[in-house]
Order: sequence, then C-alpha cells, then structure tokens
Amino acid sequence: MKRIVLLRLGHRPERDKRITTHVGLTARLLGAEGMLLASNDPGIVKSLDGVVERWGGNFYVKNDVNFKQEIRKWKEEGGKVCHLSMYGVNLPDVTAELKQCEKLMLVVGAEKVPPEIYQLADWNVAVGSQPHSEVTALALTLDRIAEEDPLEKEFSDAELTIIPMECGKKVIEKVRD
Repeated sequence: MKRIVLLRLGHRPERDKRITTHVGLTARLLGAEGMLLASNDPGIVKSLDGVVERWGGNFYVKNDVNFKQEIRKWKEEGGKVCHLSMYGVNLPDVTAELKQCEKLMLVVGAEKVPPEIYQLADWNVAVGSQPHSEVTALALTLDRIAEEDPLEKEFSDAELTIIPMECGKKVIEKVRD
C-alpha cells in the first residue's frame, strides 16, 4: 500500500492557522497518512485530531518537526520527496513517476520556502504556473496520483457520517458503546 505524508513548511501560528488546517484536512481526505508540521502549533494538532476522532481515519499530525531531519529520515527509509510549488517541472509531466512511488513525502510551504528544499526534493513540481494556494497544489496532486478515487473513501470508524442528498443536510451520529 502506498504511503504518503505531508510536510508543511513555514506555518506562522498567528497568520496561517486556517490554511494549515485546510492543508491537513485536504491531505486526510485525499489519502495521506499524516502531516508533519515544521512549526509549533498545538492548536492545529488538536483541531485535526478532533476531526479524526469524529470523522474517522488514522491521520496523524506531528508538531514542531525539523524539516531537514524529517526529509533525511524519509529518504534513508527509501522514501521520495516532492516539493509542490509554482516552480519546477509541470505536474502532468511527472504524474506517472509520482504514482509509482510507494513512499512519498509531499512538501508545501506557506511563506518563502527555504532554498535547500529545492535541493533536498527529488522533484520540484509546478502545479500550474499561476499564483495559487498550497491547498490547491496538494489537492490536485493527491487526486492525480491516487490509486483509487479518493472521493469514494469511507472511514469505517467514523462517529459522524454524511448522507448524500440532493437538497439539505443529513448527518448520522454513530452511537458509542
């Protein structure tokens, strides 16, 4: 089974809470096993852990990581690293290679990405050549490299489940034992 983890760089707790949470939610929904946060923000961990508790899955968040150590460790264990940005090779040109990776770390930044990321990454991938958000880059990439349709994924351990409806909202809450 393919392993994908997200490395979030440059998170500024006072400015980026919402977008980092959205990056984590996107990663969880579209098949990543977890997020490594290269910043110290226990609130992000608490928020995403709460989503996992209510909506299911095994997604984890590791807070306050050293990005260089995490990348080195990932590569030593046979993993590949793909930095998503507006600069690099075009996503369609490397999608097939990324799909073949059994262990893939996707890197997204917030503020200016440290220059060494470009050297540490196996791929620097341009997800479009126009300004966009890291959420967009992550979502498009995860969708394109998915083994199965990630929108069909269900979390069997979920406390809450949404029932699709043409109009209105219906959420079922599982009764705890």
